[in-house]
Amino acid sequence: MNHQEKMIDRQVGRNAELFAHKIGSMPTKAERYGYIRILVAIIEQAHSEWNQTPQKPDQVAHLVHRLSRGEVDKDEVKEIVRLRDEERGYVPKKN
Repeated sequence: MNHQEKMIDRQVGRNAELFAHKIGSMPTKAERYGYIRILVAIIEQAHSEWNQTPQKPDQVAHLVHRLSRGEVDKDEVKEIVRLRDEERGYVPKKN
């Protein structure tokens, strides 16, 4: 990545973008799991307004996918976001 390129998300920052790109180069889901959890935590801090929305898993997954230049699967990230929320007792309301 060229540091002259425009950052995808200023709130998350360049280091998170580089981190996401590196995660995307890991070959297995098991290897990526812990690192994606860390990246999700960084994103949750940068975008705390997303914590209250039912679309949070989709928003975070989309951002990670963009940060990694499409190398990290959105569904993999959505599942990790849901697991993190469940661990903390955040359960989405069912209509």
